[in-house]
Amino acid sequence: MELQVRYFAGAAAAAGVDEELVEVDDDATAAQLVAVLARRHPRLVPVLEVASLLADEVAVRDRGQRLVAPAGRRLQVDVLPPFAGG
Repeated sequence: MELQVRYFAGAAAAAGVDEELVEVDDDATAAQLVAVLARRHPRLVPVLEVASLLADEVAVRDRGQRLVAPAGRRLQVDVLPPFAGG
């Protein structure tokens, strides 16, 4: 399955891109996606360890959760590093 992965703030800086298409197995979990992203962008590893993930704008609380694409379109996954300030 092909996912659209968007990176924000420090995640974008570490990945070197704001977004990209990523291919994963059809039964991939969030943890497996994180492993793919870590292999693609080694500088992203420390960010991924603390980042939040959103799958189609819904927080992924369990990285063992299977990623499921909506019918007829690509799943969008956002990588959000911790934000400071307020």
